[in-house]
This record gives sequence, C-alpha cells and structure tokens, in this order.
Amino acid sequence: MKISHYLYNTFVIKTTEHKIAIDPGAMLLYPWRFTTLIPESEWPDITHILVTHGDPDHYWHTDHVARASGATVICNSIMVRNIDGSDLLLGPRSRGLAFDTEIENVKTLNVDDEIEVDGVQVRGIKATHGPLVLKFGPFSKAIEPGPHERVGWGAIGFSITVEGKTLVNLGDTLLHLSAWESLRSPDILMIPIGGKSAHNTMDEENALKAVEMIRPKIVIPCHYNCPAFFRKNYNPADAEMFSRECRKLSSNCVILGNGNSVTI
Repeated sequence: MKISHYLYNTFVIKTTEHKIAIDPGAMLLYPWRFTTLIPESEWPDITHILVTHGDPDHYWHTDHVARASGATVICNSIMVRNIDGSDLLLGPRSRGLAFDTEIENVKTLNVDDEIEVDGVQVRGIKATHGPLVLKFGPFSKAIEPGPHERVGWGAIGFSITVEGKTLVNLGDTLLHLSAWESLRSPDILMIPIGGKSAHNTMDEENALKAVEMIRPKIVIPCHYNCPAFFRKNYNPADAEMFSRECRKLSSNCVILGNGNSVTI
C-alpha cells in the first residue's frame, strides 16, 4: 500500500486493486489560484473519492476527478440533496450552499454509519470543523461553521478498511476523545495539527492527546504549514516536535511533504 500526500488533507492511497483519493481539493487562494492538489495524471484510475467536507481546499475538484475516473464519491449525507427527483451535490465551486452539481455515483453516510463500496469498507467518524480565521494585516475575522455557512459544511472523518489494513482520516476537526474511543490501533492515522493560529483544527497538543488514546501504528500529520489566503504558511505547526512526541507514545510518525509518499 502506497500513501501519497498533497498538502492540506489531500491523500491518494494506492493498493493492489484500489486507488482512493481523499479530499481532491485545490490550493486555496495562493497567490490567486485554485489549482488542483492531486496531479491530473493521477485522476483517471481513481476508484473511490472520499470527501471530509465542502471547503474549497478539500472539495474543489471532486466532480472533475469523478468525471475523469468514474469513481464513487463518498461523503456526509448533508452534502447531497434531492431536488426535483435528482440527487445533487453541494456545488464545489458554487457560492454559498447551492446544491447544483450532478454526479453519477455518490454514496452517503453519517457518523457511525458503515458502508462497503467495491471492497472498501468506510465508517463515518465524528468531526467538528473549527472557525475559519481570516487575517488582513492587524485585523482578523472569524467565520463560525453553522447551518447557513459554507465553512466546514458536512464535516466528517473516515475509518477505511481495505486489503486488511485500517486507515483513519479525521478531516478538519477539533478534538473529540469520547467520540473516538472505538478507534483503537489503526494501521494509519492521518491527523491535522495546524490549528494553533488558524483554530480550524486541532493543534499539535490536542493531536497528541488523540494519538495517545487511539494508539495508531503510524501517524501522518496533515493540514499544517500550507499556503492559503495569499500567505505562504497559513497554519504553522512544529511537525518535528510532534513526531518526537508520537514516538514517546509508541507510534511511528511519518512526515510527508507535498507529493511525498510512504509504502506500508
């Protein structure tokens, strides 16, 4: 199994028979672009697309990748609405909460639901997106996720079981120890650590609390030190310190730069 990371929470997991994309989003306004995170050369043979929520850095190219590959899209049930008899996805590039995008093959689930799609088992995990803090020089504005806000829409994590291995991707989330008690000793834990200044996810300290309880064999930190909103590093974190502390908790930590991979 080969796991490749492409900034934010974007991963490609390649096994013998499957190729799973998590959060096929875009570079978030750096400098003025929404360019794809997963290279287009990777799109055609993707078999499953998992989406943790509807923010552009996680979701922007979901329909493009689905059309190129024919992959099944798996997401939270509130990412899809039935309108005039058609199931429509929250528009990846639409403004606000516009459900206007058709995708031929979409499967939905809620927290604690389990589905199986072509040999890949997926369980929904509780996730809560924190506020998005926009900074303009000395000024800042926090946008809180809510029923009328696009930020963090449909937040959910996933426990993925494929070819005998279990991988947990928590998406963009704050800490939920009590809700994650069943996540015991997965092979891989992908966990955000960049929330100290951005506040939209866990920071290193809270992520370590999750690692201590979950006890994964391998930890891959994500959603930190990423370019966004015209800044080179919107959500700084100390990955080396995090890695050292993971080892003290008997979990190996693998730090992956943009486009880097690990084989397990």
